[in-house]
Amino acid sequence: MSYLTLKSTGSEPAGLRFRNLVERGHILRMPGTHNGLAALQAARAGFEAVYLSGAGMSSSMGLPDLGIITVDEVAFFIRQISRATGLPILVDGDTGYGEALNAMHMVRVFEEAGAGAVHLEDQILPKKCGHLNDKKLASAEDMAAKVAAAVRARKQLYIIARTDAVASEGMDAAVNRAKKYLEAGADAIFPEALTTAEMFKEFAQRLPGVPLLANMTEFGRTPFFSADEFEAMGYKMVIWPVSALRVATRAQEKLFSSLAASGSASSLVGEMFTRAELYDLIDLSGYESLDSSIVRTIIPGTTA
Repeated sequence: MSYLTLKSTGSEPAGLRFRNLVERGHILRMPGTHNGLAALQAARAGFEAVYLSGAGMSSSMGLPDLGIITVDEVAFFIRQISRATGLPILVDGDTGYGEALNAMHMVRVFEEAGAGAVHLEDQILPKKCGHLNDKKLASAEDMAAKVAAAVRARKQLYIIARTDAVASEGMDAAVNRAKKYLEAGADAIFPEALTTAEMFKEFAQRLPGVPLLANMTEFGRTPFFSADEFEAMGYKMVIWPVSALRVATRAQEKLFSSLAASGSASSLVGEMFTRAELYDLIDLSGYESLDSSIVRTIIPGTTA
C-alpha cells in the first residue's frame, strides 16, 4: 500500500510498536536495511522491524564509519525506510552527534522522522566501528548524562545504551557501565564486540531481566551465532547490520566488472530483478491508481 494513503491517526507510535516487539517473549530479529528498497525486501521476507546501521549509511554514501554523517542525513534514511514499509526502525545513533543537547536534538529529529528506537554508544569522536581496535571511550558518567538527556527528550522512542568497554576495560567495567546507563533511564543495553559465547552468557547473567541487543556482524570479533542461539544466551534483540549491503555491493562489483570488460550486462540478466518484479516490489500500479482516481484525463478538444 502506498504511504501516500496511509493514515497515521489511530496507529501506535513507532516507539511503542518497537517496545511491544521486544517485550512479547521471543527474540526480535532485525536485518540491516540501508535504503527503502532493501527495507521493502526485508518486510516482504517477514521481518517485523529493521535496523539502520551507521556503517551501512556511511558506506552507501561512499564514506567511512567515523561519525562523519549528520543528524539530518540520517533522518533522510529514516524517512525513506519508514515511508516504504511502516516498520519500526532501530537507528544507529553513534555518539549522539555531540554532547547532551546534541543527543536530545537527535532523539527529536529521529522520532519525528519515524524511528522506533535508537542506540547510543560510549565512544568519543572520532568514533570507530565497534569491532576495530583502540576505541576511545567517554567516562561512564558523561555517557550516563547523555543517556539521561536522550530519555528526557523522547516521546516514545526506545533508548538502547551501547557500551564498547569490554575490549579496553574488561567485562567488570562494561557491566558497571551498563548499570549506570540503566539507572540513567536506558531501556536496554547493547554490549558490543563480545568474542565468545561465554562472554555473551556472562554479560546476560550479570544483568538479569535487562533487555539485551546482540550484534551479529560478519568479519568482526564475534563468531557466528544464530538468532536462536543468542536467545538461549539471554538476548532479546539481534541485528545483522551490514549483511545486505555487503551482498549487494558484491553483486554490483560483478556487474560493473562485466560491463567494463564486455560492454554488456546480458550475461547477468538471469541474476537481475526483472522489471515486473521491481515494479511489484515498489507497488508501481498502486501509485498509478491513485493518480487516475484523483484526476481523470480529458483529451484536448473534447468535452467528455
